[in-house]
Amino acid sequence: MRIRGRTSSPPRTAPPPWALLSYLLRYPSPEVAAARAELAAEVAAVPAGPVRDALERFMDGWTGDQTALAARYVETFDLRRRASLELTYYAHGDTRERGMALLRLKKLYRAAGLPMDSAELPDHLTVMLAFAALAPDGHGEAVLGQHRPAIELLRLSLHDLESPYAHLLDAIAACLPPLTVSERSEVARLAREGPPEEAVGLEPYGPPEAMPNGART
Repeated sequence: MRIRGRTSSPPRTAPPPWALLSYLLRYPSPEVAAARAELAAEVAAVPAGPVRDALERFMDGWTGDQTALAARYVETFDLRRRASLELTYYAHGDTRERGMALLRLKKLYRAAGLPMDSAELPDHLTVMLAFAALAPDGHGEAVLGQHRPAIELLRLSLHDLESPYAHLLDAIAACLPPLTVSERSEVARLAREGPPEEAVGLEPYGPPEAMPNGART
């Protein structure tokens, strides 16, 4: 199994482990759960520092058999809106604005030469991290940076839940520039107000190309 992303040649510093983070944030299917030893080796290969420290804390708390891991994942991310991995939800809720935000992301992926091929929506954090691992230099970081307040809100929510996944968000945050004053204000606003609501919902959710290809089983 190869999960490392593209690296520049020659790199002056080690690139962020976006591909590893994307894989660890995936639903823990039997394949993912069975790869824990290999994933631990990937974590050990990350250069010493806050990113590896956070990854090691996650691995220490990522325990139990596959059934337990899957149940914990669903309880954390699928049953709690305040811990959604779909980042545009925090700013747009289930509104038509979110449908357009999803379409913009898909167009951005396509323009970078990496059209999305995933069952998840394009704003799913695992998809964004996978894009960051493969995209031309700077493109992935720019996309993640545009959603920095949502990433921070998710990080805080996971810490409130005392979830081991909070450590993965710590690692992501450590790979990105610190929050600006305006971003901190946006985090506070999103936490205070919550996502917006729209009476007509997402009908239509957005153009067909903004829709997912399938669903996790």
